[in-house]
Amino acid sequence: MGLLIETLALCGATTGAAAQVTASSPSSNTTVVIPADVAQDKAAGTADPLFQQPYIDKDEWRDAPVRHRYIHGGFNGTDAKFSFYFPDKAGYQGRFFQYITPFPISETLTQQDPPGEFNHVGFALASGGYFVETNGGGAFDLGRGQKGSGDPSVSAYRANAAAADYSRVVAKRIFASQARPYGYAFGGSGGAYRTIGAAENTSGVWDGFVPYVAGSSMAIPNVFTVRMLAMQRLHSKFAQIVDAMEPGGSGDPYKGLDADEAAALREVSAMGFPQRSWFGWKTMGIHGFIALYGGMLGADPSYFADFWTKPGYLGHDAPEQFKKYRVQYETTIAGPLTAKDAVTLGLKQPEQAGGVDSAFNAAAPPVGFRLSGTPPQVYFLGGDMIVKSGAAAGQKIMLVGLKGDAVGVGVANPDVLAKIKPGDQVQIDNSAFLAAQTYHRHQVPGPEFKVWDQFRDAAGKPLYPQRPMLIAPLFVQGAAGSVPKGAFHGKMIIVESLLDREAYPWQADWYRQEAQKKQGVTVAESNFRVWMNDNTLHGDEPVLEDPSRSVGYMGMLQQALRDVATWAEHNVAPPPSTNYRVVDGQVIVPASAAERLGVQPVVTLAANRKVRADIAKGDEVTLVATAEVPPGTGRIVSAEWDPEGAGTYPVKATIPPSAGGKVTLAYKYRYTSAGTVFPGIRVRSERQGRADSVYAQPVNIARARVVVR
Repeated sequence: MGLLIETLALCGATTGAAAQVTASSPSSNTTVVIPADVAQDKAAGTADPLFQQPYIDKDEWRDAPVRHRYIHGGFNGTDAKFSFYFPDKAGYQGRFFQYITPFPISETLTQQDPPGEFNHVGFALASGGYFVETNGGGAFDLGRGQKGSGDPSVSAYRANAAAADYSRVVAKRIFASQARPYGYAFGGSGGAYRTIGAAENTSGVWDGFVPYVAGSSMAIPNVFTVRMLAMQRLHSKFAQIVDAMEPGGSGDPYKGLDADEAAALREVSAMGFPQRSWFGWKTMGIHGFIALYGGMLGADPSYFADFWTKPGYLGHDAPEQFKKYRVQYETTIAGPLTAKDAVTLGLKQPEQAGGVDSAFNAAAPPVGFRLSGTPPQVYFLGGDMIVKSGAAAGQKIMLVGLKGDAVGVGVANPDVLAKIKPGDQVQIDNSAFLAAQTYHRHQVPGPEFKVWDQFRDAAGKPLYPQRPMLIAPLFVQGAAGSVPKGAFHGKMIIVESLLDREAYPWQADWYRQEAQKKQGVTVAESNFRVWMNDNTLHGDEPVLEDPSRSVGYMGMLQQALRDVATWAEHNVAPPPSTNYRVVDGQVIVPASAAERLGVQPVVTLAANRKVRADIAKGDEVTLVATAEVPPGTGRIVSAEWDPEGAGTYPVKATIPPSAGGKVTLAYKYRYTSAGTVFPGIRVRSERQGRADSVYAQPVNIARARVVVR
């Protein structure tokens, strides 16, 4: 989860009294150019006293990804910057779309988007609007802990709101119209918190919102701690757990687990981790916990000692459970580890930026060190390197990996890392990281959070000692500017992923219930939808983790933005929410499109009429797929076969023009090699039935199992 961590220690925006109008931007010290057609705008467009002096330092036409007018600027007296991308007049329909990043990054981030489906600028212009992005008031450095005013509202929504308001001033002049442009904000993960914060704390700035892969007010760090507990206890059993949940598997992920392993799986499942999503166990890592660990240490430092020393905590009550995991090893530094070596060893992810899965990596790219000795090679999710001597003596460095004599560094101050030299004495210790894995047991919230019922007795009292405060709402307030309450303004569609490992899907239902409490069921449902996306994960990046098992949700997200615009501008309600149930933390959806609703197509696949086919080498298998869209959501426009289950989908199926919203397709394939294969099919739908549309095509997959003797 690319989470915005601005509370407790960090704040990503610089604020203060508005400066006098000057001839340069104080943050960049470059000459400000005010184009003639916006020269009168420098004191207009925003009611926020911090953002009263906008400037423009670039105004030019660009041809990529499509022809558009690019305007760049900021607000004097602050570090806030923006980019506006305008279509020509013929393509403008009086609206804009604004992307809210997981945390303040850059106002030029979208310029890195590849062409096609994942290009935000291309989508906005193709949807009759212009596009807005900001740096959220000023990017921050997680490692150095740079602070602004301490007011999280600036980067949560105020800087974005100021840019949205000012974009209207510029749009009115460019298009010679006094009509107010409609505005729609969207963001995922940490950006979903910020989008919801904007919806709840502003009025009249945006008309609609699409938060996606959204968390609850109790999500962080708890979704990561319980996941890490399961990863620590089950890493040797995930292969059989995954096989059980695959098509044609036993359906019983607990088969073959001992009592402790089964308990760990039940705990994480009841908290909401989707059981079908464990296929990524080798690569999922600690994800956004890299940005949360330091905040936990700062917010509740005594917990990490209490865990090992006080009754009621697992480290005290059952220390034997940690003998094969705990590392407390003293050695010296041999030398630094290069970024290239860290990637090769799997201690560092390749550089990316901006997406909800990769934003925190870009904010604090890890490095590493070689050690003079080799610590015990345990299953190591993270820990600390405590510096005992040298210029950095007394410092504690977060570690995110251990391979042989090499350690990978997580969020850390680079100035401190530079002081660590060969020969310095250090201790590698993962005690605090192990303690963090059961922190959620000691953070039991109110009864509205049903997934915590497993940690309450029959009278509703917590089973374990509770910490002095719930830290999750503090983290969330740092991201959203306030704790989400359900009292949003405008129209909203939440897009949630049913295989999400970082924002467990029940959390969209939590916000739906909060909205119903605040607004009443009828009022809330007249302004609110939840669309569940099956077979989708947390990330919005173009490269999928495993395209044979998952699909992207960009098509549904784009359809949600178009539908929320139609809803706000013409009062035409979008398709209804997905029909779902939350059972023991797991979100369950009906099998058929007609019952499931939402907007995602539903597809099934059979091999020789069953979900599993057992054949001899050389036999031919008949694959039959049935794909259907929910009522009123368009038609199936494409289908691709992946007979070998490689995730490449090399065979395009022919969709009959008369197919409408439902189609049955067949494909014969001969398997010539022994082994187990999971053939698949990927289908897309489009509201108007246009196969050539680049954007707004919800997608889904189905798989079967073929065992070749």
